[in-house]
Amino acid sequence: MHGTTLTGLMAVLLSLSATYAALTQVTGWGENPTNLEMAVSLPSKLAEKPAIILALHYCGGTGPAYYQVANYDSYANSKGFIVVYPSTKKDNNCWDVASQKTLTHNGGGDSNGLVNMVKYLIEKYNADPTKVYATGSSSGCMMTNVLLAVYPDVFAAGSCYSGVAAGCLAGSPGSSPQSADPKCASGQNVKTGEQWAEEAKAMYPGFNGSYPRMQTFHGTADHFVDYLNLAEQLKEWSALLGVEFTKNVTNTPQAGYTQMVYGDGTKLVGYSAANVGHTVPVHTQLDVAWFGLA
Repeated sequence: MHGTTLTGLMAVLLSLSATYAALTQVTGWGENPTNLEMAVSLPSKLAEKPAIILALHYCGGTGPAYYQVANYDSYANSKGFIVVYPSTKKDNNCWDVASQKTLTHNGGGDSNGLVNMVKYLIEKYNADPTKVYATGSSSGCMMTNVLLAVYPDVFAAGSCYSGVAAGCLAGSPGSSPQSADPKCASGQNVKTGEQWAEEAKAMYPGFNGSYPRMQTFHGTADHFVDYLNLAEQLKEWSALLGVEFTKNVTNTPQAGYTQMVYGDGTKLVGYSAANVGHTVPVHTQLDVAWFGLA
């Protein structure tokens, strides 16, 4: 029995070692106002000018833990792009999507630190500054929305799962289930698309360019971050991107999912997942396809 236990333990340790082998912890990557941690997954061979995906964990998670949930290794090894798995250790490991600092361009919050990671990688690996993308689940999706609104000059597109519109938690005491104003997560923060867009544009008032493309998923049975928040995200990005709802495509990409197409479907798409709770499982293939990296 003792021998079996040791054998099992060794197998687990070897498995964990192999699992995390692809992640490299990075320090000294630049200004880090909120003490974030940075882990990077590098492909077997980098592209000449690699793309970058920033993959953001859920509340209570870490970058290495999210690597298990959102693993892009096979695509990265094929296309030569870099994936960053950052971590925050504050407010129950939830990304700050509420403070004035994080909701202000170069404001010194979590969003600022995350962008500094991207800038470090662009310089170190000669990455393509026009191919920077964000993804995440729950709190990570909330931050994806924030990053695309606060730094539309940095990110080309986002694809995320079970989050809220940028600015939904603005002014809240915190961003975690324990610290946040519950109005946002419960779907009670309802605005017009124009109101959401005005709030997003105020995060970077000097920006006059095009906003990043957005793809967002939500489960109809999500009562933790209420399903109503999908509509608020789509209203916000519809207004920012200047596209209107066109059509629903049922059972896409799988049975029970409905694809909600805006415009010609190249700038904004939503996915409603019937009877799925919190969170919608990560669809890595759809993420990389949306980013043009498939």
